[in-house]
Amino acid sequence: MNMTDSLRYPIGRFVKPEKLNIAQVQAWIGEIEDLPRQVRDALRTASAAQLDTPYRPGGWTVRQVVHHLADSHMNSVVRFKLALTEEQPTIKPYREEAWAELPDTLHAPVELSLALLDALHARWALLLGALTETELLRTFRHPDSGVVPLYENIGIYAWHGRHHLAHIRLITG
Repeated sequence: MNMTDSLRYPIGRFVKPEKLNIAQVQAWIGEIEDLPRQVRDALRTASAAQLDTPYRPGGWTVRQVVHHLADSHMNSVVRFKLALTEEQPTIKPYREEAWAELPDTLHAPVELSLALLDALHARWALLLGALTETELLRTFRHPDSGVVPLYENIGIYAWHGRHHLAHIRLITG
């Protein structure tokens, strides 16, 4: 991994599971539930200058990363609910790079997204923890990624949280 990749993917890329593993899914749900606390801890001593510092050249600022986590994870919860209530729905992707340039993402206090993450992840973890094996195997269709089973998407979002937490820690220590 070169320097740019190590800054872009400090924990490596997501490794797709071969099959449903209930113990692994439960561990991922625990990571999703705990992410807001970990992000708050990483930001506890962050200065205003650090919040507006990109984690890599050409990358988002810490502030943008925090708001991106809220935006992305809200979208993910909706995708889960669609997959649980419809037969293999095709989800709508969003242009995260464009969302990251909107005024709220560029300037809003991070506390707004931290409060959102607290509530969203608490509720999300309740939903995920109640899913049956049959429900974990339900799928949605992503226009770019194809068919995604819910158990895999839990892994993707546990990774996504760790991935961006590592970006934050590159700046805040």
